Amino acid sequence: MGSKANRMPQLFPPSVDFAARLLAAGIVLVLLGSAYAFYLLNRSPYWTNVKVLVPQPVPFSHQHHVGDLGLDCRLCHRSVTTSSYAGMPDTQTCMMCHSQIWKDAPMLAPIRQSYAENQPIPWTRVNDMPGFVYFDHSIHVAKGVGCSSCHGQIDEMPITWKPVDMEMQWCLSCHRHPDNALRPFSQVYQLDWTPSHDPHAGEALATARDIQRDHLTDCSACHR
Repeated sequence: MGSKANRMPQLFPPSVDFAARLLAAGIVLVLLGSAYAFYLLNRSPYWTNVKVLVPQPVPFSHQHHVGDLGLDCRLCHRSVTTSSYAGMPDTQTCMMCHSQIWKDAPMLAPIRQSYAENQPIPWTRVNDMPGFVYFDHSIHVAKGVGCSSCHGQIDEMPITWKPVDMEMQWCLSCHRHPDNALRPFSQVYQLDWTPSHDPHAGEALATARDIQRDHLTDCSACHR
């Protein structure tokens, strides 16, 4: 009798306990759903700009110039072998051809205006690394990494877009296994190159070119 007398009265009906459990489960689901939505957003073109067309002052077609005409990458990107920055085509380079070919085409008016006013063409960078990332084109080319490894099949792009997200994990996947990205020096600018069937070919190239695998994943390799 005494135990019954001392028992605390039930303040809430059993349904409240069920509602509290349901609410807690709902909060967990909302948090998990929000995290998953953020993950999807982080991987989406809205965030990464992958395959998003970037407006340019002139609708330059790599498909036409590289794929159809066979122009070498270095004709327009002249500093790719000597500088961290590959360089953008200057007006004089464009006018080497377009002072004679399609010289009155309306879509090339910005080129002619740039040439007449001696002002650079305001190209918009498609593959633009954040300021805290150090990327050097010249060292990648010097070690035998081809253009298409990062820029994709640029010779098939009527308008240039970013083919991959170029985020940290993507870069590290190559730095951890550089053998997969190496090719003969004669094939660096060949966009139709296919890897050798020899599974040891990349390893031999890495050894011959003194690629320090142990340091490729150091923080200071990309953050200086």
